[in-house]
Amino acid sequence: MSQMTAVNVIRVEKGKGSEVAERFAKPKSVHTFPGFVRMEVWMKENTEDHDELHVCTTWEDEKYFTEWREKRAIEKAKIRAEQEKNQTGTPPHNPILSTELSTYVTKVQHLPAE
Repeated sequence: MSQMTAVNVIRVEKGKGSEVAERFAKPKSVHTFPGFVRMEVWMKENTEDHDELHVCTTWEDEKYFTEWREKRAIEKAKIRAEQEKNQTGTPPHNPILSTELSTYVTKVQHLPAE
């Protein structure tokens, strides 16, 4: 088994990065999922036309990440179906412009000396 990290790059309307980052401030179900190690949210500095967040989750092994993604996809589909059924008025504005997911396997890791 080797740890892996998933990095979701989220491009957001300029000036909305902190607002979107705040959505990740409170722990959600991913934090209790088997194999989850940690989450970090980074905001790229000095971008000109958009804000950019990197949501990084580290897992004990890729299989845990895959299981979490599958479970999350099912949950999101249920929520979307319920929202469509109860649709009233205009949906709220979403400042997210695009997302891109990449995964990385940990090959070398150095921890602080004891």
